[in-house]
Amino acid sequence: MINFEEQLPRNKFDFERVHKIKRMEKKDIIPLLPELLEWIQDMNWPIAPKVAEILITFPKEIVPHLKNVFSTNDDIWKFWCLEYLIKKLPPHYKESLRNDLIRLITTPTEGEKLEEVDKKAGAILEEELCFFQ
Repeated sequence: MINFEEQLPRNKFDFERVHKIKRMEKKDIIPLLPELLEWIQDMNWPIAPKVAEILITFPKEIVPHLKNVFSTNDDIWKFWCLEYLIKKLPPHYKESLRNDLIRLITTPTEGEKLEEVDKKAGAILEEELCFFQ
């Protein structure tokens, strides 16, 4: 049985574990995705961009986890997910997040407005509409 804790980064400078994860088989990374997603709560953390590179290689698998992020009160995390993941998802997976994007645009919380989550979601949705025309 794999101990997932031993696979995950220990701190925001743990590039060694991030590189080990990149070399793992995809099937072994999938169970780590929810915890890896937490490492992009602050894109100023040194390993955050490298973790985002891993996450975006699992578009199908991260969509449910992204939906979970949108149900949190962490508005900055929502913004980073939009900017570093959702913006880069293939169109089919963005489409599966359409209702979440619409909610962020039409009924944003005060925190989402403050962090411009609504504007970022709007830009992504607008880009997708142009793509499908």
